[in-house]
Amino acid sequence: MNKLTDTIEHIFFDLDHTLWDFETNSDKTFEQIFKKHAVQVDTAEFKTVYRPINVDYWKLFREEKVTKSELRYGRLKDTFDALGIETDDALIHLLSEEYINYLPFHTALFKGAEEVLDYLQKRYRMHIITNGFEEVQHKKMSHSGLLPFFETIITSEAAGVKKPHPGIFEYALEKTGATPQNSIMIGDNLEADILGARDVGMHTIFCKFNGESAPEDIVSVSELAQLKQLL
Repeated sequence: MNKLTDTIEHIFFDLDHTLWDFETNSDKTFEQIFKKHAVQVDTAEFKTVYRPINVDYWKLFREEKVTKSELRYGRLKDTFDALGIETDDALIHLLSEEYINYLPFHTALFKGAEEVLDYLQKRYRMHIITNGFEEVQHKKMSHSGLLPFFETIITSEAAGVKKPHPGIFEYALEKTGATPQNSIMIGDNLEADILGARDVGMHTIFCKFNGESAPEDIVSVSELAQLKQLL
């Protein structure tokens, strides 16, 4: 792989599924709160059903088709329904709040994250662009040791729009003093991170950690360590 253009000054990272290992941390959180509240469910079976439902809800959330509270409630309700487990609304609301409270304290990162960020921080100005919730993302980064690597954390709630809407990238560029030409967006979601950033003229690197396919004209990596060969 060849180095990207020498004009890059700013790197914008996605957080969840790119640096912060969402699935591992989410699984640990569910194990914790199910045990705390004596919820009788096979956690392995639960996560198998929950993961695609959660992905679908986040897509609806990006498209402004569900609210934050509907996402938090609906993904749990639909999972329990799919598993045939009877629950009442009070328990689902409680679990949804407990999940948000405990999730940021789990700190698994993708392999090589800290080493790569240390390498990049010495060469570029670094920022986060995330659709994650304002009150959760800062805590995740603080507890997992990511906060010192980044100058700016741009959330969709602060920007008023979600990736892939061009408005969040334009907001990020304005807030950081960057331009599309001297910036690169790195993320795991082809639609939200890569195509969204490309639409405003930013360079991009697609993190296809699960073997996803991507158009040939999109630069991609299969693990974070490969970023050192590109940047």
